[in-house]
Amino acid sequence: MNVKLKKSEVKKVNKQLLESLEVYRKTMSFMYGDAPIGVLCLPPIIENALIDYGCLRVYDLFNCDFTKVKGIGASRIRQLTARLDEFFPVS
Repeated sequence: MNVKLKKSEVKKVNKQLLESLEVYRKTMSFMYGDAPIGVLCLPPIIENALIDYGCLRVYDLFNCDFTKVKGIGASRIRQLTARLDEFFPVS
């Protein structure tokens, strides 16, 4: 079956594909993040500070302003973000 699409239709399909891919990536990120923060193997002081702040699961760290977490300064934020980078696959 040979189907020819107009340029405008191809652009529309490509746009829909890109939008679907973005939704898929976000969904997968939350699925990967559905784990206790203990899986990040953070130092206890960082893990306890996050728990006290209300972050119990990895996805709780999404959109979290770490500068507002009591007990986590710049060096600990770097440790935390490094562990998150290791935890999530590069997409």
